[in-house]
Amino acid sequence: MTDFLPREFLDFLIKAEKATYASQGDNASVTPLLEGSRQLEFQEGPFLYRDVYFGMSYFVGQEVVYYQGQPIWSMCYSGGVDKEFEMDFVKKVYAFLRKALRNVSADHPFRGPKEFVEGDYIYRDSNSGELDEFTGKETITFANKFIYSLNYSGGFIR
Repeated sequence: MTDFLPREFLDFLIKAEKATYASQGDNASVTPLLEGSRQLEFQEGPFLYRDVYFGMSYFVGQEVVYYQGQPIWSMCYSGGVDKEFEMDFVKKVYAFLRKALRNVSADHPFRGPKEFVEGDYIYRDSNSGELDEFTGKETITFANKFIYSLNYSGGFIR
């Protein structure tokens, strides 16, 4: 398939996830290829990470990692904050989400950590599988009430 080492890919993926939405939010966006979307990118050496998504309170998107110009790995996701909340609260939830996502690690490389707590907010992520094929779900509760959920799946492209 390719001549990169698994650890090289994993290190790149973690750097890319931390450098884009988790650190900069929508401000990391480059000119999108798809009209109406937001597009985040990070490149280092032969690897390019691209995250394209639509929506805000509820969103759908796809992350793709390219190696030497060829797509090798992808993750699709959809989710968001419950409909009942105003945009000011949604933005606070996403600020907390970005903090959680900055804690992505090599042993849990898909989204954020298994659990991240700050004040009344609790982020949780559960998944099954490995980098080559996986599914998962993340949730956020605020004051013991579920307010956000996201489902994701992906793996290496064969």
